[in-house]
Parts: sequence; structure tokens; C-alpha cells
Amino acid sequence: MATLLHIDSSVFPGEASSSRSVTAAFRKSWEEQHPRGTVIYRDLAANPVPHITADAWSAGYAAPSERTPEQSAAFAARVKLIEELEQADTVLIGAPMYNYSIPSTLKAWLDNVLLLGRTAGETPSAQGTPVIVVASRGGSYAPGTPRENYEFVQNYLEAVFTGTLGLDLDFIVPELTMAPRNPAMSELVPLYEASRRRAFEDATAKAKEIAERLPA
Repeated sequence: MATLLHIDSSVFPGEASSSRSVTAAFRKSWEEQHPRGTVIYRDLAANPVPHITADAWSAGYAAPSERTPEQSAAFAARVKLIEELEQADTVLIGAPMYNYSIPSTLKAWLDNVLLLGRTAGETPSAQGTPVIVVASRGGSYAPGTPRENYEFVQNYLEAVFTGTLGLDLDFIVPELTMAPRNPAMSELVPLYEASRRRAFEDATAKAKEIAERLPA
């Protein structure tokens, strides 16, 4: 049975969030292809995972018999997150840009699931799993734009998901999401609308394409 790991990290709820709206469209399309599939959902804004601690970090490099009770408890929480990643056939992540980077809650999740010798290293345990990242942003940081050099979301996640975890990464990028609310960006509204429309189309198409690769 197919399993989707769906993670949202926007601080805004429902349709007030561009990333949540697009991940919801992807999930809907994916579930239509796999009506009996399993969805593991984490809302990191509503229920953030613990930031990595010294106990959680050091436990990953200690033998189980040598861990302190504090290390064992902290590591158990990490293992739960890691197992969710490992059992997923598809990973869907909403990653809005906040101050040129990802939300701290998403960084905390990444810090927990990155474990050398298991999810990272020569043979990452989730290697090859498709991961779709909806990287929404208020402006545009595409090549050739004035703020191209401020793009730290896709560059960073490319290094983590592809270079470290070995996942099969694809981005959906709804941009200029502030245009309808910022009078100074009013002339960019048509570009925003086109980007939003394309994001929903991509979400639906990518969900179907990935779902077709998986067993029913």
C-alpha cells in the first residue's frame, strides 16, 4: 500500500498559505490515485518537533547500551521521525521562504531526520524516494531577477535532500505571493496569478505522475 509523508510548515492556516494550498492540491491528486493509501501528516507550525539537543545528537553515535536515559528518550523521538521518512513512498513538503530561508520548524525536522550511517552516508535508507517541495515566496528569486543571490531555500534543500539524503527532488515554486497585498507590487499581479495557476497544475500533474510509479 502506498504511503505519502505530507509535511506543512507555513505559519498561516489553510488557504491563507500559498504553500499549504498547493500541497493540499498535490495530496488530493495523490489520494485520488491511491484511495486506500496511507498519509502521514505533520503540521510543523501547529505541532513542532523538538529542536535537536545534545542528548538527541550524541545518542546517534553511541551504542544503545551506553546511552543515558535522557539520550534514549531523545533518540526515540528522532527514530520516530526517521521511520516516517523511511516508510514513505512519496514525500511532500511545504517550505515557504521566511527571511530568505526555510521556517525554523522545518529545519528542526531536518536536523532530527539527518542521521549519519542511516539516512545519510554511503547508502541513505530513503534513497531514491520522490520528494516534492512547494517552495513558495513573496517575491521572485529566479535567475536574472534583482534578488537572485538571496535564494537560499532551493539551494539549501537541494544539498540536503539530494546531496545528503539521496532523495529524488522536484520543486514547485509559487512566487510573488505578496503581489495581491502589496500596492508596490500591483503591476506584478498577473505574473503572480500565472505562477499560482502553474503551481496548482504542476502539483496535480506531478502527483499523478509519481502515483503511477507506485503499486496500487
